[in-house]
Amino acid sequence: MNAPIFRRAASAGEGVSRRQLIITATAVGGALMVGCSPTDLLAAGAEGETGPFGAFVRIAPDGAVTLVCKHIEFGQGSHAGLAAIVAEELDADWSKVAWEHAPANAKLYANGGLGAQLTGGSTAINNSWDQLRQAGAAARAMFVQAAASRWNVPAGEITVKDSVVSHAASGQSADFAALLADAAKVAPPAEPTLKDPTQFTLIGTDRVRRKDSLAKSTGQTRFTMDVQAENLLVAMVAHPPRFGAKVASFDATAAKAMPGVVEVYEIPTGVAVVANSTWAAKQGRDALSVNWDEAKAETRSSADIAQRFRDLAAGSAALEKGEEWQGFETKGEVAAQGGGLAIEVAYDFPYLAHATMEPMNCVAQVDGNTAKLTFASQGPTLDQLNVAKIVANLPGAIEIETLPAGGSFGRRANFQSDFVVECVQIARKVGGNRPVKLVWTREDDMAAGYYRPLVHHRVRVTTDAEGYPNTWTHRIVTQSIMKGAPFGGGGVDETAVEGAKGSPYLKATPHVDAQLLTPDAGVPVLWWRSVGATHTAYVMEHTIEQLARRAGQDPVAYRRALYEKAAAKRHLAVLDLAAEKAGWGEPAPEGWTRGVAVHESFGSVVAQVAEVKMENGEPRVGRVVTAIDCGTAISPNQIAAQMEGGTCYGLSAALYGQVTLTEGRVDQTNFDTYRVLRHNEAPKVETYIAAQPAGTHPTGVGEPGTPVIGPAVANALLALTGEAITAQPFVKV
Repeated sequence: MNAPIFRRAASAGEGVSRRQLIITATAVGGALMVGCSPTDLLAAGAEGETGPFGAFVRIAPDGAVTLVCKHIEFGQGSHAGLAAIVAEELDADWSKVAWEHAPANAKLYANGGLGAQLTGGSTAINNSWDQLRQAGAAARAMFVQAAASRWNVPAGEITVKDSVVSHAASGQSADFAALLADAAKVAPPAEPTLKDPTQFTLIGTDRVRRKDSLAKSTGQTRFTMDVQAENLLVAMVAHPPRFGAKVASFDATAAKAMPGVVEVYEIPTGVAVVANSTWAAKQGRDALSVNWDEAKAETRSSADIAQRFRDLAAGSAALEKGEEWQGFETKGEVAAQGGGLAIEVAYDFPYLAHATMEPMNCVAQVDGNTAKLTFASQGPTLDQLNVAKIVANLPGAIEIETLPAGGSFGRRANFQSDFVVECVQIARKVGGNRPVKLVWTREDDMAAGYYRPLVHHRVRVTTDAEGYPNTWTHRIVTQSIMKGAPFGGGGVDETAVEGAKGSPYLKATPHVDAQLLTPDAGVPVLWWRSVGATHTAYVMEHTIEQLARRAGQDPVAYRRALYEKAAAKRHLAVLDLAAEKAGWGEPAPEGWTRGVAVHESFGSVVAQVAEVKMENGEPRVGRVVTAIDCGTAISPNQIAAQMEGGTCYGLSAALYGQVTLTEGRVDQTNFDTYRVLRHNEAPKVETYIAAQPAGTHPTGVGEPGTPVIGPAVANALLALTGEAITAQPFVKV
């Protein structure tokens, strides 16, 4: 994605102040100023001071090392791998290495791949690898130079191990604490010498484990719901029952009569009740009487939206104004090819909720043009931009204290900063810098949030004499996640086609016609763990499975042949590894059937073999063998954990996940109606990491395990029943 740009403050009709106009014009126009980078603009107003060891490394008087982590911790554990990169190059004592969230400052802590301070796209390790290696190596060089000067010995003769600096020839040594004052005075080298990856002693070992397990297990970790402050108020918002509706009028008499209720405010997204406690806020909200203006609301059912998408893909519905098919992969001449039809199949995928264990929440304090936020910010830059427009200040001047989150899967980072903006709007009305904690209930989160888009695919494939694809016609119809994004714009929405575009199966097919259509719908959509791969992996892998079986070939052998045609060496390697470890070709355990799937996402390639059986009329998944190529494996233990978590998350969606709308109203409001995978249903996941040359750049692991399990299970069921599964979820309510 391109670097973000600051959006306008408001339309003229919204009463833009002179101050807002000046600040917005400065931010936008600043992009044209010589020597001013996008991150300079995004960090405008922020403090830029760093310690002697740079923005990412802090060393305490006792020699303890702290990584200043620019990525949020919301369960994925990337902080451990990030800290290990620094510790490896610094040769720090791993037992004395800690981490903390970085402040919001895009200039210092921007995600190199996204152009803003943002955690997403499985890029935490990937985009920090070189940056943190250099930070650790620079700090090490500073300690070495300090020791060399103190002992009057050549720096090249000094070694560092476990935070102890030594000179063997003279027998002298000192730990980081003893050398800290001198090291802090040394100018950090601009291009520090990095360690030979073959000499790594920490990276790639099982010593690299999470640093937050004890605190989370004992309840010491501070989440947003744990935040308390003097004079803290709690707010809840009554949202419209249909997306796009607005407040027409409301009666707050009964709400204000509730004990503990302080005030009731109208905000752009609904009516907010502010109280002295969460319970009082909920009681007040329940007592509200609100009339909604639904003139612009989405009133269709999800079944109606899905049917229109099917009709558009089939060519039986006319395009509306602004709708246009866009090619995302084209080669050869599909229409000119003869041959019989091998397969034509359509796939349907429903809306999905993120269903994080911790619903959305935020604490905000506003005093005039200043604002301080305390919450789990997945995209501090986005949040700063959106809040700055409300309080009429520079983005960098918006202070954010980032806390850990109880899950996100993409939900906490959206272009509108929806729940964050709500909290700030309420706090602004309260004023006086009084802290306000906005709390969304589970029902709010399920029915008033964002969703993985509803998607329809239509695929038509003809084969050559050997049974391999000769033509591939592909149509995808879905809402665009990127529409209205403050960065990028124009062209194909890559989040909708990733995983199909560039697939080795299309590379191995001589003639391809693949197009995307993104019609509007009134349901708010957002990236969901593994984004486009949530549906493209399924379509590509289940289609290939059907082609293999029609050709009378073993599914693994069929894929091998296609990977060889496409020169997809990484796919071939993980396929072979997973097949070997799963015992492919040998009889499955009695009563079980195996299915295989392979997919690349976020730079990593994952292959899975799932053992499946039918139990009480529903699929039961037992053993899942996973092979992953993710470059350098910094923390093998954490990679395995991510494969396990991603597999269960993806399996839950494939089996049960579904958000439906009836006349525009969301039907599922809690886990009683939005079924998720239970502990007793979780499979045993074995993870095998493909070996890579030392120093290979690491790739993503947070999301690539999610999209593969669905097609692996579907392919096992295809082998068991002979029937393709063309719609998710597999288990119908």
